[in-house]
Amino acid sequence: LEAKELWEQFHKRGTEMVITKSGRMFPPFKVRCTGLDKKAKYILLMDIVAADDCRYKFHNSRWMVAGKADPEMPKRMYIHPDSPATGEQWMSKVVTFHKLKLTNNISDKHGFPLLNSMHKYQPRFHIVRANDILKLPYSTFRTYVFPETEFIAVTAYQNDKVRRLR
Repeated sequence: LEAKELWEQFHKRGTEMVITKSGRMFPPFKVRCTGLDKKAKYILLMDIVAADDCRYKFHNSRWMVAGKADPEMPKRMYIHPDSPATGEQWMSKVVTFHKLKLTNNISDKHGFPLLNSMHKYQPRFHIVRANDILKLPYSTFRTYVFPETEFIAVTAYQNDKVRRLR
């Protein structure tokens, strides 16, 4: 995970991510890949899963459980637009998911992750050894979870400390 220190600063304050039409992740999700077969092709993807089964509210300057989670939105995998690429290509630069947007719009046609506001989420990063998207379900893959990237989805920032750090 790139910018790990920044992610940790946000995590300490309770990271919030705004889900809107332009809901880009901040801090942006960036990783550096190592140990890949230089000649093999890989598809990199990300999904965002519920961190628990609770709904939250921001009360007295902190997040607290406000009941059971709403029904989950349909799960979507976000495929990095440079996929597939060789291990050599992936390892030569920082991999950025800067085009990924977070949305609560069920009509979204871009395949962006669908999230419920006031719920806690955990991004997951997947490396799949495959040279074709159609082979994804049958391919070997590794999943990486960085606990400091957990966040609460909001439609507007609730926590001033997060807003200021941003």
